[in-house]
Amino acid sequence: MNFRPPSDREGAPTLIQMARGAYVKAALSLRSPSAAIIPEGSQTAEGSPPSNARAMSLVFQPSDNIARMKESATLAVAAKARALKAAGKPIIDLGAGEPDFDTPQFVIDAAFKAVAEGATHYTATEGILPLREAIAADANRLAHAGLPRVAADEVVVSNGSKQSLYNACVCCFGPGDEVLVPTPSWTSYYEMLGLARATAVPVYGDASNSLKVTADQLRDAATSRTRGLMLNSPSNPTGAVYSRDELRAILDLAAERNWWVLSDEIYMRIAYDGPAASALELAPTRDNLIVINGVAKAYAMTGWRIGWSIAPVAVTKAMTAFQSHATSNSAAVSQYAALAALARVEDADAAVNAMVRAFHTRRDALLTVLHAYPSVKYVHPAGAFYLYINVAGFAGAPDPGSAFASRVLEQEHVAVVPGSAFLTPDWIRMSYATTQSVAVDGLTRILRCLHG
Repeated sequence: MNFRPPSDREGAPTLIQMARGAYVKAALSLRSPSAAIIPEGSQTAEGSPPSNARAMSLVFQPSDNIARMKESATLAVAAKARALKAAGKPIIDLGAGEPDFDTPQFVIDAAFKAVAEGATHYTATEGILPLREAIAADANRLAHAGLPRVAADEVVVSNGSKQSLYNACVCCFGPGDEVLVPTPSWTSYYEMLGLARATAVPVYGDASNSLKVTADQLRDAATSRTRGLMLNSPSNPTGAVYSRDELRAILDLAAERNWWVLSDEIYMRIAYDGPAASALELAPTRDNLIVINGVAKAYAMTGWRIGWSIAPVAVTKAMTAFQSHATSNSAAVSQYAALAALARVEDADAAVNAMVRAFHTRRDALLTVLHAYPSVKYVHPAGAFYLYINVAGFAGAPDPGSAFASRVLEQEHVAVVPGSAFLTPDWIRMSYATTQSVAVDGLTRILRCLHG
């Protein structure tokens, strides 16, 4: 599969041309800032602005780039919960999308050591070579024998896997491109694709299949404009995990149709009913595969902001160039912390496995509570740390999930994320990235509100 930047396909301007145009416009506006805010005809005879010109203010008008962008619903819930807590309300916040565990101490120690040894400067945009080599080695432990081995020059380290995903969207998709998104999916997928000026095409999973999509559903949703698809297993928001056969069928279809596959594997190590599969284990080729991962979830390192992509070299070069203009490198100290997490395998495995066991115990405790409510429908949580609960018909509202989220916050002081954030308004998402007692108490209150 040959990589062609979006600008080569639709006669669209290149990224460099777009940046140059924005620069010229900014430079022109800076030459005469008053000209942008003084109405026509308001000049004095001498051509100078009237004396009250400085009292006039420039009104912000969102550009077309972001005019249709929506606020992150998950972050909005977290902000509202924090505000209520700050006001003294006893809020149980089950909207969190990050582990409640601290970063392993050996990782923190490695970061201190790196800073003491001078890791306080710029690095290569794509990341330090030892970290990219460690990422490649970690990927090669998964990749099946039929695929070429991953090399360091196929890796780009970014400021979290969110940036890695956005890099891939901008570099692979553009105007006129359709990208299939198994839905429900993480809220930012749709917005990233929109910012890349591509069209996200939701493909809805069936509740009888844990809201997962099938290869046949993707085939039916495709058009001549389909250029790629997003994958996420274990899934945010549902906690569902695709089986090896399900993933293999989807990857085979994508290879057959020459679609890019953006496989978001950030939750891969957090699985309870057996290991979650990576696309690297099953894909017939890596020519169309972009794997995104990071240290945030499995290593409890959300605040360190380190993610990465593994992609064909041509794509990697494009993403490196784009990132060089957007943010340059991720923080040097964070890269060395991530290097410790990946290179010290035994220490990391001990920490990750202990955290996953705790999540597993919490998950089982929640399922025990749910068994007492056989009429409540939910997705079996086989991975990640989310429980997706159906609240269809609640209060007769057109958006049952949002109506329920408001009611349970008001009456039971529990913060959850409405399913409309993930384009499935009949559902809500609760996180059990908290203590077991708090998670059980929160779910009990949710069920009381649902059936009270």
